[in-house]
This record gives sequence, C-alpha cells and structure tokens, in this order.
Amino acid sequence: MTSGVTERDRAKADRQAAILHEAARLFADRGFSGVSLEELGAAVGVSGPAVYRHFANKQALLGAILVRVSERLLSGGQDVIASHDSPEARLAGLIRFHVDFALTDADVIRVQDRDLASLSEDDRHTVRRLQRQYVELWTAVLADIHPARSESDLRVRAHACFGLINSTPHSMRTLRASPADRTVRGILESMARSALTA
Repeated sequence: MTSGVTERDRAKADRQAAILHEAARLFADRGFSGVSLEELGAAVGVSGPAVYRHFANKQALLGAILVRVSERLLSGGQDVIASHDSPEARLAGLIRFHVDFALTDADVIRVQDRDLASLSEDDRHTVRRLQRQYVELWTAVLADIHPARSESDLRVRAHACFGLINSTPHSMRTLRASPADRTVRGILESMARSALTA
C-alpha cells in the first residue's frame, strides 16, 4: 500500500520549503520590500516567475512564513503541555521550546518584527489569533504557579518573557549553529525561569 505521495509531490514540497527558508533569510537581511521575486528564485535555483508556481505573490509568501511559524509555535506549545504533568515542568518545557525556536528561527523573528504590517489583512488576523492562543497556553500554566495573580499580570509576564528571549536574534546574530549556543540557551532559560517564577 502506497502513501499516495509521489516523487514529484516530494520534490514540489522540498522546493516550496527551500523558497520559504531563503525568503525568510532574505527578508530578515533586507526587509520584505527590499527583495524581489527574481532574487528569491535565484536563491533556490529557479527563475523569478517559477516562484508563482508555489505562491501567488510575494505577500502570500510572507504570509506562508509567518502563519506557518505561528501554527508551529502553537502546536509545539500544546505538545509540551500535554507531555508534562506539573505546572513547573510545563513551564520549564515551554521555556526550553521557545528558546530553541528563537535560536533556530532567528530570521523569522526578525521578519515578523519588521514586516508584520506587510501581511494581507487575512494573514495578519490569522497570525494574531494564533499568537493569542500561544500566549494563553503560557498564561494558563503561569496561573497554576501564581494562582493569586491576575490574568493581565500573567499576560504581561508572558509577553515580557517572549521579549527577553526573542531579542537574542537581534543582538547576537552569529550564534546559530555555533559552540556558544549551549551557553546562550542556558542563560536564556535561567533568566526566563527566574523572571516567571519570581
């Protein structure tokens, strides 16, 4: 019995993933408006117009990058919570998960910080909805740890933690895949844990 996925399907999926990866890198370096479809195509070895076989336009490509990463954050956070029993273990897992995201997807963080306003209205709404759901995962865990604190207090703490972790790709751009990663991970996890459990 076959899975129904052909070699052509796999090749198309691989090419689409390559386009998304290179687009995130180029958008992070030069901004959404500073990159042409021709440059995107050249980065993955195709012509500019060939990019249209995968994405309707450059804005749709930006939407795919930011919607997919928001979906991945939400599903990853849900997996972390489902795989731990205690609030403390869930919080530690969420922190590890988000630090890993920040250090491996630094380009996407820079793209979102700079180019969120360039999304279509529908994609921007989707990204915001997914992000709110991700924040709610954190605030629910924090509520178990700090039952006396208000929901708004816990939400501020969660956002402040994201700010701490997500600032690293801006300030330390050479860290990815370097020996410093382990040290940086430890520092970020320790600081986030201290801030959220204080």
